Amino acid sequence: MNRLQQAFVWLRRIGHCRGFGIQSPTDYRFVRYVINEHWPYYAYEELGPDDRWLRRKLGLLYFRLANELQPCTVIDKTGFHDYLQAGCRKAQIVDNADAVDMAIVPVKTDYRLLFAKCSDKSVVVIQDIWRAPEYWHSIERDPRATVTFDLYYCGIVFFDPKRVKQNYIINF
Repeated sequence: MNRLQQAFVWLRRIGHCRGFGIQSPTDYRFVRYVINEHWPYYAYEELGPDDRWLRRKLGLLYFRLANELQPCTVIDKTGFHDYLQAGCRKAQIVDNADAVDMAIVPVKTDYRLLFAKCSDKSVVVIQDIWRAPEYWHSIERDPRATVTFDLYYCGIVFFDPKRVKQNYIINF
């Protein structure tokens, strides 16, 4: 993805910056202090200094997500093991598990099988949703997915059935 295309995507989503328009306090806090956090964390300097900009940007997001959620088991099928382990040192990073606390999977993964392993506290991150928007929209419509965040480069799905179904577009 070239710089001109990145700028176009960012400008197209400018109205969805930093939690503007989000009424839920929980979701607003998540957007402001996990997704769009700009203050440096303790491990930023040692994580992926040689990675390309998008890999580093997503890696730091996954680091903050693991740091916030503190999952016991993380399914990582995208190769962000170092970022996830730095975010939650107690987490077991695996390729497959019977129960999902947190999962990071590439687009076009069979989400129905993955969602069957999810509980109310699970979080699933689908990477590269911009490559398959119809696939992402089918995930948003799934009744098990209650709150979704479309970050263009990835999508984050929460499963808490007590929450009202909501789909957010976030400028990331």
